[in-house]
Amino acid sequence: METQEQKRVELKKAVSLEGFVALGALLLFFIYLGGKLGAQKLINSIFAISFHLLINTCFYIMAIAVIAGALGAFLTEFGILSIFNKLLSPLMYPLYRLPGAAAIGVVTTFISDNPAILTLASDRRFKSMFKRYQLPALTNLGTSFGMGLIVIAFMIGLPQLNFFMAVCMGFLGACVGSVISTRLMVRSCRKYYKDDADKPAVSVEEDDFDVFEYRAVRPGNFGSRFIAALLEGGEAGVNVGMSIIPGVLVICTLITLLTNQPDAELPGVALIPFLASKIEFLIKPLFGFTSGACISVPLTALGSAGAAIGIVPNLVDQGLAGPNDIAVFTAMCMCWSGYLSTHVAMMDNLKLRELTGSAIKAHTIGGLAGGVAAHWLYILAASIF
Repeated sequence: METQEQKRVELKKAVSLEGFVALGALLLFFIYLGGKLGAQKLINSIFAISFHLLINTCFYIMAIAVIAGALGAFLTEFGILSIFNKLLSPLMYPLYRLPGAAAIGVVTTFISDNPAILTLASDRRFKSMFKRYQLPALTNLGTSFGMGLIVIAFMIGLPQLNFFMAVCMGFLGACVGSVISTRLMVRSCRKYYKDDADKPAVSVEEDDFDVFEYRAVRPGNFGSRFIAALLEGGEAGVNVGMSIIPGVLVICTLITLLTNQPDAELPGVALIPFLASKIEFLIKPLFGFTSGACISVPLTALGSAGAAIGIVPNLVDQGLAGPNDIAVFTAMCMCWSGYLSTHVAMMDNLKLRELTGSAIKAHTIGGLAGGVAAHWLYILAASIF
C-alpha cells in the first residue's frame, strides 16, 4: 500500500510561464542545430547516433554489468567480500574518519552502484557503529566508488589501445577524490551537529545481528548457492544495463551532437570543443586533456556514469582522447558516478535532506580533485615506466 508521502504530488497550473519558456528554449535549440546541419541531416544524425550508442555501447555495458553482477554476487555469497572488508577496515578511520564497518560500503558500491549504500544504511546494527556526524558521509563514500567495477572493466576493454596503466592511475585518482569528498562531508557534519556530533547514530536492538561479523547466505549446498549467486547476480546486472539505456541514448546523443564536427561520420555542431577552447588555459594544466571535446565526459558523469563512459569510444576513435584522458575519465566517472542525479534521493532516504547541499558541494570538490590527481599520477607513472 502506498504511503501518503508517496501519493503526494506537486501541482502547477496547466498553462503557465514555465511552459512557454521551455517551448521557446526547445525551439531555439533545434533552430541552432538545424541552422548548423540542416533539418534532414540533423534528424538523420540524431537517429544514427542513438542507434550506434544502443548497439555498440549500451549492450556492451550491459554485458559487462551482467558479468560484474555475477562476480559480485559470488564474492558476497562465499565470504570473499567479507575478507576484503576485514582488510580495508583498518584504513577507514585514518583515511575517511569513518568506522571500519564503512569498508562494506566501499566494496558493495564498487561492484554495484551508488544506492547500494542505502541497503546497508537501513540496517540498525550497521548504523549503530557510526556516530551521528559520520553517518551522512556514507553518501559521499558510496558515490565515490559507485559503478567502479563497470567503469574500470569498460575502460580496460577499449579495443583501440592498452589503457591498463591509465585505468590504474584513474582508480587511484578516484580514491584520492573519495578521501577529499568524504573528509569534507565529515567536517561539515561535525559543525552541523555541534554538541551532539559524537552521539551514536542509532541505538542497538537485541535481535539485530552484526553485519560486520556475520553475513546472510542463500539456502542449500555449495553447488546450488554457487549457481543461484551467479544467476541472481547476472540478473541484477541486466537490470543495471537496462536502467542506463535511457540515460546513454538521451544524454550521449545530445553530447555527441554538441561535440562532433559537422563532417564526422556521426555529424555534430562542435559546440563543446569551441566553448572548451575558451577555458583551455584552465583545464589543460589541471587535467591535461588532449582536446576540448574531452570535457564532455566529466560533464556527463555529473548526471550518469553509464552515459559518460558511452562517449569515450567515439573520442578515442577520432583521436580526441589518449591514455592520460582515460586516466582522468576513469577517476571522474567513478568518483562522480552521476552524483547530481542520486545525491538528493540518497540523502532524502537517509532522512538527512538538510545536508544535501553540503554533500553535493563536497563531492564536486572531491571529483575535481580526483581528476587532477589522476592526471598527475599518470604523468608520474608514464615517466617511470
